[in-house]
Amino acid sequence: MIEPNTLNGIIEGVLEDVAKRSVPASMLREKLVTAPQLRDAYAALNKEGMSLIAEVKRSSPSKGDLAEISDPISLAKSYQHGGADLVSVLTEERKFKGRVSDLIGVRQSISLPVLRKDFIVTEFQVYESRILGSDLLLLIIAGLSKSQLIDFYQLATELGMSVLVEVHTMSEAEVALDIGAKIIGVNCRNLKTLELDKNAFELILPKLPDSVVKIAESGISTRSEVEAVAELGANAILVGETLVKSGNPVHTIKDLLNR
Repeated sequence: MIEPNTLNGIIEGVLEDVAKRSVPASMLREKLVTAPQLRDAYAALNKEGMSLIAEVKRSSPSKGDLAEISDPISLAKSYQHGGADLVSVLTEERKFKGRVSDLIGVRQSISLPVLRKDFIVTEFQVYESRILGSDLLLLIIAGLSKSQLIDFYQLATELGMSVLVEVHTMSEAEVALDIGAKIIGVNCRNLKTLELDKNAFELILPKLPDSVVKIAESGISTRSEVEAVAELGANAILVGETLVKSGNPVHTIKDLLNR
């Protein structure tokens, strides 16, 4: 993840961008009528064996530019062909070079559930995500107050979306459990240093109840690392950098999942 001051900067940028396209909630509710039919993201993650969320990701604050990705639709189709269970699409523009148009195009071109990977910090974005076709919504505890977390989680659930609640510490995991999160992602990237600290997997994953779908996020690039988080109780992995830089995402997914 990112340093707190960087996180604050990203959120400020997101709020500025949202303000430019925000419309009244009444208009958003009208648009829900034509929103794409939802796909079951929870079922895709809560299955026998390890699930994989494959990410369309051009850049990140910690690594800079990762891949140009001029054709996100083709990449997403490769992910589906390779055996991914979900596709994650970055839509944050300033630091991750994501695009809302990527999400729309990918969602229309594959049959897998799609995760909108962004910093959701307004009610507008929750409605917007549903209208765009997001099946799974990301809520990052580090970037939200508890009241925001509860409100956005409840709204997303009411709109039919599954919600991935991202945590970095055990105290955040307890908050996620307290609000009834069914899908919890453990991100092992240190918030202060940007360094990967895989001890987070060891400290948090085994303590999450079996009733929760557990996702290991960040720093997974080899089959042995997949096996390690599986031993800790992970049901799924989220992989971005390794796939966009691999040159052969189909082969890489099969290798990670040993298929």
